[in-house]
Amino acid sequence: MAKGDYIFTSESVSEGHPDKVCDRVSDAIVDTFLTLEPEARVAVETLTTTNRIVLAGEVRGPASIDAAHMEEVARSAVREIGYEQDGFHWKNAAVDVFVHSQSSDIAQGVDSGGNKDEGAGDQGIMFGYACRETDVLMPAPIHYSHAILKSLAEARHSGAEPGLEPDAKSQISLAYKDGKPVGATTVVVSTQHAESLSQDEIREIVRPHVENVLPEGWMCPEDQFFVNPTGRFVIGGPDGDAGLTGRKIIVDTYGGAAPHGGGAFSGKDPTKVDRSAAYAARYLAKNVVAAELAEKCTIQLGYAIGVSYPLSVYVDTHGTGSIDEDALAKRLRDNMDLSPRGIREHLGLNKPIYARTSSYGHFGRAPEEDGGFSWEKTDIAAALQ
Repeated sequence: MAKGDYIFTSESVSEGHPDKVCDRVSDAIVDTFLTLEPEARVAVETLTTTNRIVLAGEVRGPASIDAAHMEEVARSAVREIGYEQDGFHWKNAAVDVFVHSQSSDIAQGVDSGGNKDEGAGDQGIMFGYACRETDVLMPAPIHYSHAILKSLAEARHSGAEPGLEPDAKSQISLAYKDGKPVGATTVVVSTQHAESLSQDEIREIVRPHVENVLPEGWMCPEDQFFVNPTGRFVIGGPDGDAGLTGRKIIVDTYGGAAPHGGGAFSGKDPTKVDRSAAYAARYLAKNVVAAELAEKCTIQLGYAIGVSYPLSVYVDTHGTGSIDEDALAKRLRDNMDLSPRGIREHLGLNKPIYARTSSYGHFGRAPEEDGGFSWEKTDIAAALQ
């Protein structure tokens, strides 16, 4: 039995963090392919460093999306984030594209044909989680860490805070009493800024974005509120630290409050179960909690490359469930086809909806009219009941 009183910490990083720049570029490439061919295959990784962007990977899709087109997509993604700095500029950075056709060995395992349905794009385990700590059924520390950075980014993009630059990180430690979050013990925010701003000025720029995000009475003590604790953060983004696609998988999911299977999401089309099955697991876990069948729920799915059904479906309600977990697992499988094809069709994943997922978390977001964040719907909750 887990202890009821403790402190738990989660972090988030902004869209301008070097790794998140890479996630954004890779997902923009995915969207470009899916816009022209919904069944396209994409696995593209991005590396960024001082004024350089490198794309590498495998694709199967329209020949019109060539190296020049991918370079244009990468520059556009960096421009939208807001990088126009001497050390990293959307217009001036060198862009190298090393993208080739998908391996025929992988393709034959994934493709359907004859009596064979579409198989998983790789072996692996994927986890989904939901809990009642927030209204979006996400763990509170990661939820509020994302919200602080999103608020700062909105102020930067709108021009309300012109001294802010794109790179930023946040970290919140929340105190739990009887297993429920009651307030912040420590808040850490580091944000890249114009050289003209002082440490005290940055602190007061950041403060309202923290206070407005946290529930009333949750703000940490003043001596535990850390803003740019190194004292200066002018050089940032890929100029300060190299970035890679897929290095922020805990930020992307549950902030460490739930297991992660290890696979990254960004840069992958939805035949890759690293992405689509993780979305399915979150969808099922969220519907279990929304149906009031448990206060919290973890779901694990297991797959093998080329196999068109999950090898395992594991459900853990952490002692909070109202029905037997084996019965619940059966009920989940009855309400959703968990084959790779079934997941894509149920959640409508063959759409250009991925660049928006690349920052501020893949989960806990509002479902959108064009199909974005469809895995956040609770439309099978009634059926599960």
